[in-house]
Amino acid sequence: MKKAELEIIKEGKTGHGILIENDGYISLDFGNNKQLKEDINNGGWNVPNPFIVDCILQKFDTKNANGRIYPEHVLKREVEKYQKMVAEKMALGELNHPAESTIDLGRISHNIVEMHWEGKTLVGKIELNVTEGFRKYGIVSTCGDHAAQLLLMGFRIGVSSRGVGSVEQRLGQYYVGDDFELISVDIVSSPSTPGAYIGSPEYLQQFVENNETNNSKPSLNEKILKIKEVLSS
Repeated sequence: MKKAELEIIKEGKTGHGILIENDGYISLDFGNNKQLKEDINNGGWNVPNPFIVDCILQKFDTKNANGRIYPEHVLKREVEKYQKMVAEKMALGELNHPAESTIDLGRISHNIVEMHWEGKTLVGKIELNVTEGFRKYGIVSTCGDHAAQLLLMGFRIGVSSRGVGSVEQRLGQYYVGDDFELISVDIVSSPSTPGAYIGSPEYLQQFVENNETNNSKPSLNEKILKIKEVLSS
C-alpha cells in the first residue's frame, strides 16, 4: 500500500496509518514573538525579514489530546533523523494538514530552522515563507504569507506534526509504535499536546516536567503561575 493511500488514525483508534498531532500555538503574546506585536501596535507595516517565530513541536511520554503517547526512544530517534532535513533546509511544512503523507510544494508555508530538546519537550524555530510582495505591500500570494498575516493580525495559530506509523493499546493507553516516521510539522488551527504554546526559552519552563523532579525549585513554580495568569487574562 502506498503512503498516500493510508488513512488518518483518529483518536481512540489503533492500526497503521497517518498520525496527526496538533501540538502547539504560535502566538504574538509569548517570548521573542512579542516584538512583532509591539511593532504592529506602533503603527506602520513592520514585517520582519526573515520572519522567524519560536515554537513548540512535540512531547514524548505525555498523553496528548488525541489520547496518544509517543515513547521517548521513538520520538528522539525520529527527531535525530529529521535534524538532517533541518540542516539541509528541507524541513518544510504546509498550511493545514493534507489527508496524505506526502508534502505538496504548492502549499509550503514554512521551514523549520532549528530544533532541540527542553526536558520532554521538542522546541525550535519556524521561518515563514514570506514573499517580497507581502513584506512591502501586504499582498498575500502564498501559504506563508497567509500564516504571517494571521500572526500580524494577532491571531493564534497551531503547530502540528504529521507522520506515518502504528498505534497500539497497552494497559488502557494508546502508544505510537516503533515504526513511526516523522514526515513534517505543519501549521494548523488547534492543539493537542497539553499546555503547548509558542514562546522563548523563558516560557518553555512550563513544558519541562517539574512536579516530580523540581518541587524544590520555587522559582520554576512561580514562572508557571505567572504563565497561567497570562493565559487566563
